[in-house]
Amino acid sequence: MNHAIRRASELALDETTVTALRAELKATADEIVQAIIDEVPPYANALSGRMGGTIRRAVRTALGHYLDLASGAATGGDGGDAAYELGRGEVRDGRSMDALLSAYRVGARVAWRCLAAGAVPAGLPAAEVAKFAELTFAYIDELSAASAAGHADELAARGRAHELHLEHLARDLLAGASPDVLLASAQRAGWQPPVSLTAVLLPAAQARPAYRTLDPSTLVLDDLPDATGVLLVPDADRSHLLRQLTDRTAVVGPARPWTRASSSYARAVRARSSSSDIRDTEDHLPALVLSADVEAFADLRARALAPLRALPSATARRLEDTLREWLLHQGRREEVAAALFVHPQTVRYRMSQLRELFPDLASPQRVLELTLAVGLRTA
Repeated sequence: MNHAIRRASELALDETTVTALRAELKATADEIVQAIIDEVPPYANALSGRMGGTIRRAVRTALGHYLDLASGAATGGDGGDAAYELGRGEVRDGRSMDALLSAYRVGARVAWRCLAAGAVPAGLPAAEVAKFAELTFAYIDELSAASAAGHADELAARGRAHELHLEHLARDLLAGASPDVLLASAQRAGWQPPVSLTAVLLPAAQARPAYRTLDPSTLVLDDLPDATGVLLVPDADRSHLLRQLTDRTAVVGPARPWTRASSSYARAVRARSSSSDIRDTEDHLPALVLSADVEAFADLRARALAPLRALPSATARRLEDTLREWLLHQGRREEVAAALFVHPQTVRYRMSQLRELFPDLASPQRVLELTLAVGLRTA
């Protein structure tokens, strides 16, 4: 209110003029409210009934404070505080700042017309009329600025609160909270649950840029340990999602029902920890299965391949490679030879060695154990 106070110091309305203007406050307030209803569509229904009465009282209060200021009886403060709260209230009522500024412009015009119509007959000198106009519009400008600040602050506060609710929901999903907890968390966040969620793991610095290219309902966290970020993408078209992430260092988990998003996240985490080359976990399911329990896999290999331990390491490695290709190609010698880049006779010779080392090589149980034990070259 500093600018209006400076204007008021140049104009001190006499008691007769102020008394005359105060007598017209109710009528002026009613006229202002009616003009706003007529000229600003967002307020057409908002200012009727009880709300209309509340607004009329607020307008009368503002006009009263204005007259106090014009007569030198006030130093500002209350009007700006009330305007600030009005701006915040407009956010809660779902109206934009444009609507409120339009209402202020209409109110300023009507207020000046009514006040001038009362001040001049009450004896306000013609030389003071211009100063009175300047004070009127300076006061309205500063009310507008205070309301704009309140509107912006409320939007920022609501936006941050909404963001925090979404972050809380994402954390609940990653933690595997119960469906009841997840539903309550989604409701607080105003988030419509999809059918499925797909977890995407990527460096924290890439999380927000990647998020901006995805479905706006995607949930994002970029403050996980080890500078990791995660996106939970709703109802993703997998091939399209992978194309969108082409330039990102991302690991994409499987699609899961939204309440089981933690399963998608857990698989992406396992994939990243097992290999830096995995991008789409669906392309590496055997490797992920075999690495799900590292100790169990190591025990299985040690037991299943025990007959090779007595051999020189180079020989053992050649025979293990041959056994792998023989199992994967179901004993087709020509295909095994092509995979190993050796002559079929070499395959025949090595398989003779292997049958001596593994007398029960035809046993289904033995085949299963050996297939798992040698299934991965990187194991």
